[in-house]
Amino acid sequence: MAKYQMVKSAGGVFIPASDIEVERLQRFKNGEQYEVELKFSRNPQFHRKVFAFFNFCFEYWTSENTQWENLDTPAQFDEFRKNLTILAGYFETVTTIRGEVKYRAKSLSFSEMDQEEFEQCYKALITASIKSVFNNTKDENILEQLYSFFW
Repeated sequence: MAKYQMVKSAGGVFIPASDIEVERLQRFKNGEQYEVELKFSRNPQFHRKVFAFFNFCFEYWTSENTQWENLDTPAQFDEFRKNLTILAGYFETVTTIRGEVKYRAKSLSFSEMDQEEFEQCYKALITASIKSVFNNTKDENILEQLYSFFW
């Protein structure tokens, strides 16, 4: 299944969102019927801002916690992102087959969290990062960069 970025125009007609999408759609024949699944997409600029914030927090955290230097960075980033999301209060509680209680970060995808909840989650992520990642920071440059994510 392929995904295409489309824009709804007047009259209910969907048009390709870019020239790249126009090229990708060339394989479909005019006048043929196709099944399409439509999903709302998140505000892309805000989504990028949230992940830039995650990256900023992760880079600071790994620089302060050198024991993580030799670990798989993508896997460690994903785990860090999930842990910060849990600390922000966006999680589900599950019980394992052994009876252990675990916390699983809520998905940030639009299908699981609408834009309004995503914005509330972002505010909670900032608060959680201040309490757990930047709690001992006195570096003015780091604090200034952190503050830039507030607005």
